[in-house]
Amino acid sequence: MAENLQLVIITGMSGAGKTVAVQSFEDMGYFCIDNMPPSLIPKFWELIKESGKVTKIALVVDLRSRTFFRQIQDMLVEIENTNFIDTTIMFLDATDEELVSRYKETRRAHPMARDGLVTEGIRKERAILEEIRGDAQVVIDTTDLSPRQLREKINEQFKSRDTHEFRIEMVSFGFKYGLPIDADIVMDVRFLPNPHYIPALRTLTGMDEAVYDYVMGFPKTEEFYTKFIDLLKNVMPGYVKEGKSSVTIAIGCTGGQHRSVALTERVGKELSSEYHVNTTHRDKGKRKETVNRS
Repeated sequence: MAENLQLVIITGMSGAGKTVAVQSFEDMGYFCIDNMPPSLIPKFWELIKESGKVTKIALVVDLRSRTFFRQIQDMLVEIENTNFIDTTIMFLDATDEELVSRYKETRRAHPMARDGLVTEGIRKERAILEEIRGDAQVVIDTTDLSPRQLREKINEQFKSRDTHEFRIEMVSFGFKYGLPIDADIVMDVRFLPNPHYIPALRTLTGMDEAVYDYVMGFPKTEEFYTKFIDLLKNVMPGYVKEGKSSVTIAIGCTGGQHRSVALTERVGKELSSEYHVNTTHRDKGKRKETVNRS
């Protein structure tokens, strides 16, 4: 039996945290669209159904006008008559005082009070959204929440068992080809003995047992590895607590063939006992490509 499509409609007061919310759903693997007119949602949903490839969708819907409000009410009635969509409305709110404070901090005009007081825009918007707030299955008051705390609340409400809240991307690389631009943590292992100068090992990589054993066979390697893995295990919980969805750890040597590959493999396997880990050896094949071109 096919799994129902999951639709989350994100709405609420302007300034209450919809941008943070949609980013949270993106991190959980939802297909996200910001500010789609309600009148287009049914057609969009039919296209998604026909594709059969997307099962979780989050839509940020702007309800700042009476017309949009009536359109979404009609759309929800239509969706409720289907048997393949599970719909959840999430409403984000905050006190008037907090919303005013946030607008003053950003120096932005309220969308419903371009030429007037922020408080007047908040009053108008709250009146329009009163009914949809009552229909929402999930209401989150963000008055006293930081962006990280809001992400945590959304994760608690909507995360699925097959969603990896946090993952580690392990990347080996060669400094001669440049740093990975998306690395969060970079470690240089060029201080370790280089297998390149051993003729029998030169054409191999850190994926080969002979090279791996050579790199790991030095006391300085073991001392470095022990301290480095302890450091990573100490800081990873902090990344998780701060709400990061992933961290990229890049380990580099001169050409990205031997030392960095061996260490990346070992570190990745160790961390995989606690986290979801993906391992990539960016430059492992660069030498072979150079030889083939010549």
